[in-house]
Amino acid sequence: MRKVIDGKQIARELIETVTLEVRGFRERHGLAPALAVILVGEDPASDVYVRQKVKQCDVAGIRSVEYRLPKDTDEPMLRQLIHRLNSDKTVHGILVQLPLPAHIDAAAMLDAIDPGKDVDGFHPVNMGRLSSGNEGLTPCTPLGCLMLLDTVIDELRGKHAVVIGKSNIVGKPVAMLLLERECTVTVTHIATRGLPDIVRHADIVVAAAGSPSLVRGDWIKRGAVVIDVGITRVQRADGKTVLVGDCAIEEMAHAAAVTPVPGGVGPMTIACLLANTLKAARMSFHG
Repeated sequence: MRKVIDGKQIARELIETVTLEVRGFRERHGLAPALAVILVGEDPASDVYVRQKVKQCDVAGIRSVEYRLPKDTDEPMLRQLIHRLNSDKTVHGILVQLPLPAHIDAAAMLDAIDPGKDVDGFHPVNMGRLSSGNEGLTPCTPLGCLMLLDTVIDELRGKHAVVIGKSNIVGKPVAMLLLERECTVTVTHIATRGLPDIVRHADIVVAAAGSPSLVRGDWIKRGAVVIDVGITRVQRADGKTVLVGDCAIEEMAHAAAVTPVPGGVGPMTIACLLANTLKAARMSFHG
């Protein structure tokens, strides 16, 4: 029988650990780790994500500060806010909620964040540290994927991992994390030829393509572990909207373990954000 990895429970355990460590941080330093969240515009999905992040900050004892800006906010205004937060020693993490309105250069805004406060782990400095195996702030979703893998695989070293998708947010950083753990990693993308046959050789599959039910059961070899990062809203024939992953996990009874959608990687992303905020706060005191 395959194991369905309970991302909600693993995330709860991580948040419990972070909560205890935040309490100790507050006792030592006299202040709470603080996360500033910037939301530009009124995207409904972004609003939900921000509220979830703020709620979990409260659970963990992390101080959260929200900046909700109108959709016509321009780049100089947003950059000025980021620079002010960079200089604020009582703020340890800065998160700019994506996507930003089309008239704002998202890459430029993320680059403006102090790498030491970049709790999303997207700044080029943190990506460079990740690629070179040095300490930094690691992107939350890839970090969560590794934590989930560690609950079902005792030793990653030597495993063949196939990553489907090469985004800067998930595909590339998760591939680097797997390489750091001495997996043999194949990164695939939209131009990859013979994708099903490549996946059939994998011990670990990380699907992050954003393509509903792309990965079929006959792509997965017996005993493989499948981490489904994809999440797409799909309207069923009865009119109900459901969340669908990149993998048809109902066809994967022969896998060793799979993550569900929802309830797999998603909760880990927020839990890792809290862990990164605590880490950034510690770095601010110790360099």
